Amino acid sequence: MFNVENYQGNKEENYQLVIKQLAALLEGEKNTIANLSNASALLNQFLDRTNWVGFYLMEDGELVLGPFQGLPACVRIPVGRGVCGTAASRQETQRIADVHAFPGHIACDAASQSEIVIPIVKDGTLLGVLDIDSPEKDRFDEIDEKMLEAFVKELVKFL
Repeated sequence: MFNVENYQGNKEENYQLVIKQLAALLEGEKNTIANLSNASALLNQFLDRTNWVGFYLMEDGELVLGPFQGLPACVRIPVGRGVCGTAASRQETQRIADVHAFPGHIACDAASQSEIVIPIVKDGTLLGVLDIDSPEKDRFDEIDEKMLEAFVKELVKFL
């Protein structure tokens, strides 16, 4: 069911399929860590040209590393610092074409060149962020942004 060869449509259609797969994968499961783990694994398998896919969760006023796929990462990120902290403080998606040009960028992996971070908000409360890094500059476009926001909107139903 979750085979890359299943993604034969255009980019938006492929994202719609992965969002349906997410719902099927998480249906009936209440454990947040299990759901975030499967969500990060699913996205990591789906997305190409990425080197880190995962979550940071709000805990005691800061972002703390959650389930992810990729190299070991920064454990704690203050709200307002770096791309993740900025997405959290503004509760707005941050799509950064060149992370080295972003003021206050936190380099957890020197190979990362671009990044997209989507806040996870449920009932007005910030739960955390979805963070995706790429070793390519300008990897993420408007379609990625729109569809990853839709992915997070679906994910929130299971958190």
